Amino acid sequence: MEKRELTCIGCPMGCQITVELENGEVTSVTGNTCGIGDKYARNEVTHPERTVTSTSIVLGGDKPRVSVKTASNIPKDKINAVMKEIDSAVMHAPIHIGDIVVKNVCGTGVNVIATRNVESI
Repeated sequence: MEKRELTCIGCPMGCQITVELENGEVTSVTGNTCGIGDKYARNEVTHPERTVTSTSIVLGGDKPRVSVKTASNIPKDKINAVMKEIDSAVMHAPIHIGDIVVKNVCGTGVNVIATRNVESI
């Protein structure tokens, strides 16, 4: 049996969670004070995911870069590849919150979207 110790990031409590696994399957989750912690722990040990935030270059805008994020979580092991795609993205102003900056980033099925408006100059 394998034990993994985690600090939950699902809510502000930051519970110290212990997950027990057997043959890659979660057998118990303890230490969480809410259901969010149980769900977070199970996902974190079997299929960790993250939201990625960054910035992309803007041409012809009142700001040189626009803040962006993945529209939903992506597999944790794809973060570096996703960051490379985001870094190579170049947008032309105007840009509006929610505009797609990178479609289907790294084949994840997740879009990278703008989180700020940038006006044309």
